[in-house]
Amino acid sequence: MHSGNKAMTGFLSVILALLLLITGLMTQWPLWTWPVAAGVVFAYVAASLAYARRHRPVIPPERRLEPDIPIAPVERWECVVKGVALPSRLEDYDFHFSASVRWLPQDPPANAPTVNTGGLAVDAILERARRITERSSPHQSSLVQHRLNGELATMLPDVSGRVVAMAEDVRLTLEEADHERLEKLATVRKNEAVWEHERKWEQNKRAYLGDDVLKTPGSAVVWWLTKNGEQIDKAVSDIGLLAELASAAHDQPVPLDFHRFVPGLAAEPTPAASEEPSPEPAETGPRTPDEYVDLLLEFVGLPEEDPRRLLFLKRVAEDAEAAGRSQVAEALRRRLDDSSAAPSDPYKPEPPAHDDRPGGAGDPGGFGI
Repeated sequence: MHSGNKAMTGFLSVILALLLLITGLMTQWPLWTWPVAAGVVFAYVAASLAYARRHRPVIPPERRLEPDIPIAPVERWECVVKGVALPSRLEDYDFHFSASVRWLPQDPPANAPTVNTGGLAVDAILERARRITERSSPHQSSLVQHRLNGELATMLPDVSGRVVAMAEDVRLTLEEADHERLEKLATVRKNEAVWEHERKWEQNKRAYLGDDVLKTPGSAVVWWLTKNGEQIDKAVSDIGLLAELASAAHDQPVPLDFHRFVPGLAAEPTPAASEEPSPEPAETGPRTPDEYVDLLLEFVGLPEEDPRRLLFLKRVAEDAEAAGRSQVAEALRRRLDDSSAAPSDPYKPEPPAHDDRPGGAGDPGGFGI
């Protein structure tokens, strides 16, 4: 047991004995408690000695040939780098790099030239930082700074192997003017993206309304019923409005079938009817059989001088008589008689020609009948 430990154990034993003595006298312990108190003091001393002996080293320090030698601190070299421009992913937007560079020289090979280890260390750190910044966006300078602090916190050798270097307190900044330009560009890109989405949404809405909903008045009515399926009466009353909307969407007039639903177009004549002149005045009563015959002949297109006119009238009169249309047959026969009495009737018999031959038709003394 070490002498210091022995002295400490004896000192604590004396203090414990005095405390027990003072306490016993002040509280007037009975006589049988005093042996117990003495036993407690001896038990403490025995336990302390046993604990110290158990933790005693195999070779005491005083018996060692060489005492413990403290480890010498590692010698390091350091320099500060400020405001070094490093490229970013965007052209003309450079980062400004600052850091504390630490390095350790390595054993040089035989016949190696003398070098500036500080320059090699700074060059190695800048090269490692450049490989990271050239792939990073200048918008994320704070994120890139934290990444550099992690990547450059390890001692790594340079390309020549003469030093191992690391960097601490890395600072990566961007010029204020470049930062403002990037903020403006980001705002413009965001506004452009919003405008593009709004434009596409508007185009889709116009295509939906023009090519689907308002393609025809019928599709507009179906769309209205889809939105308001329980208001059938309202849909019927709005057919004219929906027809006008569908026609206006395609720059076309309202279809004829929907004119009756549009108040302004219900009483107006159609464009086709206004352009074609009516051949006859409006009828005020039923037509006579003679008028039907005139319409039939006009429709067939057989003029009075056409020899087929009489044959046509005769055949139609016979068919009308067979069908029980006696009035029409009578009108056709009257028209047939009028056509037969005309001077230009090709079917009227002509007088026989004068024949000078004996017995001819033109000879009074002949045998002609």
